[in-house]
Amino acid sequence: MQLSANGVGIEVDIQGPDDGEPLLLIMGLGMQLVAWPDGFVDELVARGFRVIRFDNRDVGLSQSFDALGLPNIPLAALLHTLRLPIRPPYQLADLARDAVGVLDALGIDRAHVCGASMGGMVAQHLGFAHAQRVKSLTLMMTSSGHRSLPKESLKVRRVLLSRPRPGATPEQQLANILDHFVRLYGVIGSPGFPTAPAALRERIAQGVKRAYRPQAAARQLVAIAADRHRAERLPRITAPTLVLHGEGDALIPVAAAHDLARRIAGAQLKIIPGWGHDLPEPLWPQLAGAVQARAGTA
Repeated sequence: MQLSANGVGIEVDIQGPDDGEPLLLIMGLGMQLVAWPDGFVDELVARGFRVIRFDNRDVGLSQSFDALGLPNIPLAALLHTLRLPIRPPYQLADLARDAVGVLDALGIDRAHVCGASMGGMVAQHLGFAHAQRVKSLTLMMTSSGHRSLPKESLKVRRVLLSRPRPGATPEQQLANILDHFVRLYGVIGSPGFPTAPAALRERIAQGVKRAYRPQAAARQLVAIAADRHRAERLPRITAPTLVLHGEGDALIPVAAAHDLARRIAGAQLKIIPGWGHDLPEPLWPQLAGAVQARAGTA
């Protein structure tokens, strides 16, 4: 269903009982709500949560911001390197306000919040800027963004900056897009829990056929680069916090998890061997159980 949240049209999906503990899931860079696998959502619902997934602004079925144009990523990268201000089309703080707007539209005063990757960065903003709305905070495969942290390898960066080959027909274009993302997840996915290529391709196709907005990912990437002061604000977070990270994460190295947990008072840290930068099926029960355990202390 479509809601007006923070003045933006946001697509929302809700699973679980009306009287369940509300759990807001925030997905990452350019990713849609369907990137939270249905099976993982089922695991959370079975643990008593009312699970709220939504498409961040500019992706999926939520309101498009194509009118803002395609940002100059090389310029943004240069400004970031020189520690100069970047003017993004919108900010991660805006995405956090959208998330609060979703809660407002649903009449929810406080919710447990779980964010993955960029969604974890948005969840951090919720934790320190909208603390009164957060019951507990789970930060998956994400980072404080501090400059001292190690970056992804050159191999990962090359795949991230690559683009699908053009196709002569819509069918060929779709095949090339799927090839691109299968290649990407082959690099950043879980080394200990690899997803079968056919299943991975089917899962990616579900999202691409639902919506495909590569320019939105560029705008969100610049928003991440522009988010310069997040790390220093993390001590303001008071909600019970869990930092979940994979030992095999090639996109955001595991040092980011240790850094994040140090910056948030009382945060628990759980490092999972073999986990990369994805949500593989064998880990769904463990991840859902960890979210439940942290929520139980709120």
